[in-house]
Amino acid sequence: MKEVKGDLWKLPWADVICITTNGYVKANGRAVIGRGCAREAVIQYPIIERWLGSSIRKYGNHVVDLGIHDGKQLFSFPVKHNWWEKADIELIKRSALELTDRISFWHKVLLPRPGCGNGHLSWDEVKPAIESILPDNVWVVSK
Repeated sequence: MKEVKGDLWKLPWADVICITTNGYVKANGRAVIGRGCAREAVIQYPIIERWLGSSIRKYGNHVVDLGIHDGKQLFSFPVKHNWWEKADIELIKRSALELTDRISFWHKVLLPRPGCGNGHLSWDEVKPAIESILPDNVWVVSK
């Protein structure tokens, strides 16, 4: 795992962009995506709400391949079970393991600091929990 400062959407050298998500699905089948980098993704790629909602209903709250958009592979990275809760450090660790299993052949994967924005965790708490899990091709982005 490496760290970089910048805008998740404007770092041109990335192969993959991860968006932090929760596991809540609305009655209409769409995932709840209301804030942070996930909201930024939905503004650009509205289909993500439906794809993620469908996947959560089918497989549970796990890392999901959200397809290729504008030449970048997108993945969800669950940090919360419900949108209103604080981020769950155990879920973040599980998501780090799941992501690691899916990204071995990509060179540069971007991940915002998981759980540290709307999840209300501190980077000092999250970093030690995931730095030994995430490989060197993952760049954790802070603004």
